[in-house]
Formats: sequence, C-alpha cells, structure tokens
Amino acid sequence: MGKSRGPRRKSRAALRKRVREKGKLGLSRLLTKYEKGEKVVIKIDPAVHKGAPHRRYQGRVGVVLGMRGRAYLVEIPFRRKSKTIIATPEHLRKL
Repeated sequence: MGKSRGPRRKSRAALRKRVREKGKLGLSRLLTKYEKGEKVVIKIDPAVHKGAPHRRYQGRVGVVLGMRGRAYLVEIPFRRKSKTIIATPEHLRKL
C-alpha cells in the first residue's frame, strides 16, 4: 500500500488542540467580522476541515483584502512574493 500524500500529512503537532481548547467551537469565533486592511493570524482549527488553508500557512500573519462568500481573502508575504489565501473565519484570529 502506498504512502498517503494528502494535504494534512505530517501535521500531527501543528494541527492539535490543547486540552482546554477541545469541544464545540464558540459562536464568537464564527461571527467575528474582519475589516479590510486588518491584520490576522492564521490558526487552523483542526476540528473544521472546510475552509482551512494549507498547513504551511499555520501561524502566519496576513492582511485581510476582502470577502469571498463567508470566507476572507488574506494576503500573506511568502518568500519573495505575496500569496492570497482564502480562509473561513474559524481559522483566523485578530492580531
């Protein structure tokens, strides 16, 4: 059987909740509104797979560019370029 090469591989430490973070997600995290130009930190919630950015962006700081549906467009400086990430609000935190 071949080795899995899925998007969440090698992410056991990065996508793990601490004991006091476990349980249902609070409504305040889902209903938080971010303004254009606001700085946010990408902190992936491992319990919610939908709308999660790639694990390489875990812990990165970006600037909100706008919205796409209920998700946010976040610009992140990455190496010599800047990348635009689409992430839902449960994976974002205010800086």
